Amino acid sequence: MRIQRPWRLAAEASALLIALVVAFPLYWMVLSALKPAGEIESTEPRPWTLDPSLDSFRRVFQQEEFGRYFVNSLIVAGTVVVISALVAFLAATAVTRFRFRFRTTLLIMFLVAQMVPVEALTIPLFFLMRDFGQLNTLGSLILPHLAFSLPFAIWMLRGFVKAVPEALEEAAYLDGASRSRFLWQILFPLVFPGLVATSVFSFISTWNDFLFAKSFIISDTSQSTLPMALLVFFKPDENDWGGIMAASTVMTIPVLVFFVLVQRRLVSGLGGAVKD
Repeated sequence: MRIQRPWRLAAEASALLIALVVAFPLYWMVLSALKPAGEIESTEPRPWTLDPSLDSFRRVFQQEEFGRYFVNSLIVAGTVVVISALVAFLAATAVTRFRFRFRTTLLIMFLVAQMVPVEALTIPLFFLMRDFGQLNTLGSLILPHLAFSLPFAIWMLRGFVKAVPEALEEAAYLDGASRSRFLWQILFPLVFPGLVATSVFSFISTWNDFLFAKSFIISDTSQSTLPMALLVFFKPDENDWGGIMAASTVMTIPVLVFFVLVQRRLVSGLGGAVKD
């Protein structure tokens, strides 16, 4: 105990230090959103404010298209999360439970797809969306995010499906369960923690996307998403840093809410469910 306690204290101190380093940019973002304009532009920045103000948030919510951008972001992110979770679950079950030709090649392609930078594919995707007539539509944002989310989701869910014993599947068949019943009533609840983890990844990457929204939504601003609202506060003469920080804070809130709602599922173990 005497030997382990100093190491434990050192580990806890290191974890606390890392947490502070990670949380400090978020704290500074919220603080800058609450600071008056004079304090934000001060040459002597302080990590506190004695005169908090909500003027920056008022300017954000007074934007005419802000509500529409928010709804568009919810539609795009929600569609990507639901479709990618369902398709990834079925695909992961297929590549794990069934033996078919080119299965290994398909798994390698999933890995290769994650190695390609998104920026390198933006121009080809632009021409592809133009040829399919999807520019200036929410479909031009949903389809690329589905394409980039599915390889990661399938590869991750493959481990969860593989962890479910095949004896459990055989026992279900002996009890008279059909393949579809086993899939949705037995396997799906056991793999659900993995689905939640992949959903968090898909939601965050889609919600915070700026590159596709800027590239594929050209003229119809009514189809823009929330990250595009930040451009309103970038001005040629002087940027509205208070508005930028306030809009960034508002964008962060749905991500935090979504994570809080699913965090219990993230930490739930698969072993206990199989054991039951």
